[in-house]
Amino acid sequence: MRPARLWLHHVRRTPLLLFVIAYTVATGGPFLWVASMSLRTTAEIFKNPYAPPATPHWGKFADAWVRSSYGTYFWNSLTVVVSAAALLTVVGAMAAHFLARYRFRGSHAARFLILSGMILPPQLLILSLFQIMLELGLYNSLLGLVLVYVATQLAMTVYLLEGFFAQIPQDLFDAARLDGYGELGIFFRITLPVGLPALFTTAVLNVIILWNEFLYAVVLLTDDAKRTLPLGIMRFMGGHQLDVGMVATGLMIAMLPVVLVYALFSDLMIRGMTAGAVR
Repeated sequence: MRPARLWLHHVRRTPLLLFVIAYTVATGGPFLWVASMSLRTTAEIFKNPYAPPATPHWGKFADAWVRSSYGTYFWNSLTVVVSAAALLTVVGAMAAHFLARYRFRGSHAARFLILSGMILPPQLLILSLFQIMLELGLYNSLLGLVLVYVATQLAMTVYLLEGFFAQIPQDLFDAARLDGYGELGIFFRITLPVGLPALFTTAVLNVIILWNEFLYAVVLLTDDAKRTLPLGIMRFMGGHQLDVGMVATGLMIAMLPVVLVYALFSDLMIRGMTAGAVR
């Protein structure tokens, strides 16, 4: 009976194992293919797109970083994304704390107004944002792009944090008030320390999403010195030429930070998201 049960157990696990293998190949295969092309020239890729690099051209990364201005694009992306993620974490945490802990007339309307930002598609907002940035003198500036990122990602940030903050026991806040803490003291001494996993999760999610953002950047930035990485990669995808090798090198420069962040902090992200999933 025991061998039969063991065999049945393996049979039941086979579909799940096949699904995991198929999913790994489907998601990891393109990454490895781009990594291979990033070490090959365009002529070698056109000759055989799927062949491994016979002689890896590691110098392409240095050439892309210096001569192709990828270093400038990288630091522009890093500045914009880190600034926007920091502002989103602070502003989103304050808004989520207020909505989760306090009930007032119009609270439902305020919550709906904030969360409605998750409903509207970016294409519907781009013309209005373009006009607003022109009127405020923030068009073609990294500061303007940071503010746009904060405005567009705030709804998701508040949504995730509110679900977590609502689970914090009310007794902690009552005890803090008895100890003489004001509302700001309660926020900084109770909500932020207890909600650190959720704060970290939303910060990492915002970094990953904004690092790959293209639509707002391509509309609101025109100077080459202010381009972000997705716009810099587009330079090698013109209408009359396509430098596939340099595009692959740029994609690897853009992907490696995101892959590294997710690999290091994926467990914390999952714990933070699941902790706030049930209200």
